[in-house]
Amino acid sequence: MNKKNKVFIATSLDGYIADENGGIDWLHVIPNPENDDMGYTAFMLQIDALVMGRNTFETVCGFDIDWPYQKPVFVLSNTLTKIPEKHEGKATLIKGTLNEILAQIHAKGFYNLYIDGGSTIQNFLKEDLIDEMTITIIPTLLGSGISLFGNLAEKLNFACVDSKIYLNKVVQNYFVRNRS
Repeated sequence: MNKKNKVFIATSLDGYIADENGGIDWLHVIPNPENDDMGYTAFMLQIDALVMGRNTFETVCGFDIDWPYQKPVFVLSNTLTKIPEKHEGKATLIKGTLNEILAQIHAKGFYNLYIDGGSTIQNFLKEDLIDEMTITIIPTLLGSGISLFGNLAEKLNFACVDSKIYLNKVVQNYFVRNRS
């Protein structure tokens, strides 16, 4: 079975996924009158389930919208003891090392995973567990905030296999892990 861990995320021009207060309002500075999803729907068709950290889960729960996912969601947390009642059945709490977590998720029949959230992505990268990344760059400099990337023990090489421009301002790059 082909297993892939994929990232689909937006960053500021200087590499932040949120401002220093965790805010993401800056993601909407470019007018998008046609509500172009910039490939998100097509990306979601490629995945079986989502894996996100507690912070990302709590951010999504705080949005004033209906639950946005049609696929299973696995929430990584060492501090949560249960999913809030409002979201029971929509997300599953999962614990362990990343390899143990992946084995649990794969045993449930989910192989193409959307890895979401800053710390979660960084931890997957530290273990060299990311196969593909779609990074959409919003042309805004935040100056500080929550960085997409953290320190790595060794470099990881990716090949940029596609780039697109949306709304005449936003650049989206698609990277594939080069393991050779």
